[in-house]
Amino acid sequence: MHAPANLFFLPGALGRTEFWHPAAYLLTCPAPKVHMSWPGFSGIPPDPAIKGIDDLVTRLLAKIDRPSALIAQSMGGVVAMHAALRRPELITHLVLSATSGGMPMEAFGAEDWRPAVLAGHPGLPDWFIRYRSDLTRELSALRIPTLLLWGGADPISPVQAGRRLASVLPQAELHIIPDGGHDVACAFASQVAPLIDRHLAA
Repeated sequence: MHAPANLFFLPGALGRTEFWHPAAYLLTCPAPKVHMSWPGFSGIPPDPAIKGIDDLVTRLLAKIDRPSALIAQSMGGVVAMHAALRRPELITHLVLSATSGGMPMEAFGAEDWRPAVLAGHPGLPDWFIRYRSDLTRELSALRIPTLLLWGGADPISPVQAGRRLASVLPQAELHIIPDGGHDVACAFASQVAPLIDRHLAA
């Protein structure tokens, strides 16, 4: 597997591009860093051409001109999975933090985050809220080296989900930070960054 030409950082369902800044700053990987944003989220102007996750995937893939790594948080991990399934030859590595990965989360006893997001951010596009697809069967075809970062105290994406994703993906490694919550990749950036560097160099 080649080294990534670029590192694309994907935020979660609130579109907070700053989520990945602490870990990205600590990385020693020399590849340029691209922080993706979601139109209509976190102060980014809406784009009438973007009507759902499929459009976000198309927008992301249009920016990848050479094989690159995707580093994604929560629902950003769903976008990353769709992108990897659509154009696997463009993705050298995946780093997924606290995500469903496109799997239904009910079986893992996950807390439903949607009501809180709807109540706290009523003006956001509802693309992530509406998402209900199940990619589980398709994920077993992904032969992309994948690092899974999980918090042991995350009610939204419990460790059981990470273990299931690790068992489905053929080249996945799961790393659990016991005290981490859903923001594990940001809150524990000093622990996460070396793991990402090692993964990207492998």
